[in-house]
Amino acid sequence: MSDKPAITIRQAQREDCSLILSFICGIAVYERLEDQVVATEGILEEWLFDKGAAEVLFAQINGREVAFAVYFTNFSTFLGRGGLYLEDVYVLPEFRGQGVGTAILRELARITVGRGYGRLEWSCLDWNTPSIEFYLSLGAQQMDEWTTYRLTGDNLQKLAGDGQ
Repeated sequence: MSDKPAITIRQAQREDCSLILSFICGIAVYERLEDQVVATEGILEEWLFDKGAAEVLFAQINGREVAFAVYFTNFSTFLGRGGLYLEDVYVLPEFRGQGVGTAILRELARITVGRGYGRLEWSCLDWNTPSIEFYLSLGAQQMDEWTTYRLTGDNLQKLAGDGQ
């Protein structure tokens, strides 16, 4: 008999916005970025469920949500087809090492393959050694030659302006 708990996966529903926000806050604390969270339940409801900008999965043990993943479709010009981008995955600390992360990534791989997408991608903070080791153990490849760039706030507004 296995000592690993039974893990189920479910898609988030509109009424889960509070729960989604609590997981977002949890990952923000873990990543030392809690001061950057401006999301609210209302913002999440609009962008996830009205606009469909991303999807959310929950992993459950005994009916309790113990992890979440936020993902969306991207596009590979080289493959000429869609891909799945994992924005965030977070497992509650007391449930790590029980197969929850593997279950979520397995479900995301199934979704990726089932939709005919060419790849599943995500980013990881370079100091997050436990996650990096976990991803490598699954066969993920580290893309060291790529650097992420981001525009936000005033710089984004300035670029979106009239070019002056």
